[in-house]
Amino acid sequence: MAHARISMYLPPDINPTQAAIAYGCRALPKLNEELQSEDLQTRQKALMALCDLMHDPEHVYEAIKIGCLESLKALLKDGNHMVRIKTTEVLYIMATHNVGRDGFLEHDVILALSFLLNDPQPLCRENLHLAYKHLAQLPSGAQGIVSSGLIPSLVWKLQREEEEIQQLILDTLASCLREDAATEALDHRVVPFLKQNLLSSNSDIRSKAARALMAVCIPLEGKNQVWQYDVIPILVHLLKDRTEEVQANAAGALMYATVTTEGKYAALDAEAITPLLELLCSSMSKVRLNAIKALTMLAEAPEGRRYLQAHVPTFRVSERDVNQAVRRAANIAIKVIEWKP
Repeated sequence: MAHARISMYLPPDINPTQAAIAYGCRALPKLNEELQSEDLQTRQKALMALCDLMHDPEHVYEAIKIGCLESLKALLKDGNHMVRIKTTEVLYIMATHNVGRDGFLEHDVILALSFLLNDPQPLCRENLHLAYKHLAQLPSGAQGIVSSGLIPSLVWKLQREEEEIQQLILDTLASCLREDAATEALDHRVVPFLKQNLLSSNSDIRSKAARALMAVCIPLEGKNQVWQYDVIPILVHLLKDRTEEVQANAAGALMYATVTTEGKYAALDAEAITPLLELLCSSMSKVRLNAIKALTMLAEAPEGRRYLQAHVPTFRVSERDVNQAVRRAANIAIKVIEWKP
């Protein structure tokens, strides 16, 4: 004879660490109420549920509309490390959507997150920098980070964070430095810090540091500091790096740094022409393009022009490149090399 027995186990599709989500339009308002609960477990479960829901931009829009950002900002100060970690995770997921980034700017989330720059939990700091990285992809977001006065803190953190977080900071800085933040970064010794990153054993860090230097070199003071701190010989060495992305960004940084006379002769003294010519055969169009532009800068010096005159046939080959930008750059390079006073 069969006996009725109630199982001691939870149903297979129930997550005990996540709050039960209400049906329909009541879901997010209920979770917002739970975020403000005095009970720690209730707050944690609500955050777990929000992490899943915030992947949908429609849910992000609704969450911002009902005031979830204000609740999340309050939870950034929570004494429980798991609450802070999940709160920053929710925020970085929201920052992957345009509507979320707009919400950050409207509700001053950038500054609220900055108070966790020195949080003892690495995951918390990583989520924070992920949020900044996504936010900086919008010009208005990058400007918001600059306006919040965070550039000095981000520069200072470059040599003090774990490698994974350093990469995120470099991504953020590269975007922000293009938004009139280079001068402020230069005042806080960004060039010596980036110089150290160029020497990293991690190819991603070397690549991202070289990309950030491209933005640093846009103003004249940046070009001067790159020359003064002897960064150019390191960039020349990176032209021989095994990673093509590192080669491309190193050539790009040289392209900007050699605009000045001092930069040109520093690159010539470091024997930059030979490795740059070798990059013209790279399989990556960005490498070829940046190498040609850097060589064009060096051809403006009489010594560089004389050396490159024997290599005009190489540039003629680049004039038939599949990439239109490379073809145009090669044409300009030939005109500069063949120019006669």
